[in-house]
Amino acid sequence: MIGSLEGVVLDCPDPRALARFYAELVGGEIVRFGEDWAEVVPPVEGHRPLLTFQRVDGYRPPAWPGQDVPQQVHLDVKVADLDAGEAAVLAIGATATGSTTPTFRVYLDPAGHPFCLVRPQD
Repeated sequence: MIGSLEGVVLDCPDPRALARFYAELVGGEIVRFGEDWAEVVPPVEGHRPLLTFQRVDGYRPPAWPGQDVPQQVHLDVKVADLDAGEAAVLAIGATATGSTTPTFRVYLDPAGHPFCLVRPQD
């Protein structure tokens, strides 16, 4: 195992509004929110994954059931060390995108779906 599932991230035009919707739908509490990001923790304290929402400019909702605009979601995988995690995911077939910050790095799985390695938050 390289890491543990930290969060499921949904793209959207308004993270706060969508977080409120899902907090009502599945329970849980909104623990972090801003203009560009919101997080809902599950109803049982300390459990993961988080349900998270990120604002995307020009967001277009999925065209269900068609695939003209496919579903927009990605996984956050928590690792203790970003460098070690990167080496491990590249070794199993991931592709680095070059999109990095001090707290996360974005990769593509072998089918081209994005996912992030994230370091534990203090």
